[in-house]
Amino acid sequence: MDSNASCAAVLVEVWRGPIIESLHRGHLIAVDGDGKPIAELGDASTVTFIRSSGKPFQAIPLVASGAADRFGLSEKEIAIACGSHSGEPIHVETAESILRKIDLDARALKCGVHEPFSAEVARDLVKKQQPPNALQNNCSGKHAGMLALAKHLGAPTESYDSPEHPVQQQILRAVSDFAGIPPQEIAIGIDGCCVPVFGIPVRAMALMYARLVHPPAHFDQNVKAASRRILHAMMTYPEMVGGTKERLDTELIRAAGGRLISKIGAEGVYTVGVLPCAEWPTGIGFALKMEDGDDKRARPPAVIEALRQLGVLRDTEISSLASYAPTPITNRRGERVGEARAAFSLNVSN
Repeated sequence: MDSNASCAAVLVEVWRGPIIESLHRGHLIAVDGDGKPIAELGDASTVTFIRSSGKPFQAIPLVASGAADRFGLSEKEIAIACGSHSGEPIHVETAESILRKIDLDARALKCGVHEPFSAEVARDLVKKQQPPNALQNNCSGKHAGMLALAKHLGAPTESYDSPEHPVQQQILRAVSDFAGIPPQEIAIGIDGCCVPVFGIPVRAMALMYARLVHPPAHFDQNVKAASRRILHAMMTYPEMVGGTKERLDTELIRAAGGRLISKIGAEGVYTVGVLPCAEWPTGIGFALKMEDGDDKRARPPAVIEALRQLGVLRDTEISSLASYAPTPITNRRGERVGEARAAFSLNVSN
């Protein structure tokens, strides 16, 4: 990231009263289904980790291999395999259901434990003096899906998190195909949930989502079918992608009414796939990286404003997302004293 820092564009201004107090810079790009840039700010060649925005692609082998069908996974279960869920009861039950179908339980999960994203669930755990568990980890659905793929491949379930494991190698190939980057040129790190994560240019992230909504003709038929199923699952069960409330992923998918999918990634990453339509016959892939890794204050207004300028979100849909953009700045009494708002203009080319 350091070599690209000077190329980052100002995306969000933080206003307190009459002056700008802080700036958030970053990189964003939208491409069509052929990978042609539609709009770009900053430096989209910046290489960073895709983090949880990669989850739909980590689920591609689960579906394309036949594992999802073999174990009778439902659309809801496929959706949670692509999600960063809030750890609510519906998420725990769905992840647990996948494990039951493959004759495993939560002890097989290697994602670790963290406080649930749902503030309500977290408060309830404190009240009951109970620790969080692995099923409440936002990645438990993804990990359950990886275990299902391991079972299907006849590979060891105990080491499914290893970069050398057949599950992770299949995922790497899927990421490579969608990103258009040879596997050996993809930087490999370890994600917060303990499995490999992929370092690629922001531009490649956008291409991945463009190809997800409009797979190239040369893609394997099973991969094309898997892409369609994953899109449908995420749009049908957006609460599995994020949560039942206060999750931008979920609210954005709901607001657009079947026209897009969206997926957060840690450290200020956000990605969107806009399905083919009259204006964009091959769809749109969109990717954003906040340079400072901001996940809460700057990212939502930047994403929503970019989609507005691209003509993806209508006025009524933007109104339904008003709680996310601009982001209120409050004092210790909860009074609004400023806001973080988008501050850029896109040059959109059709």
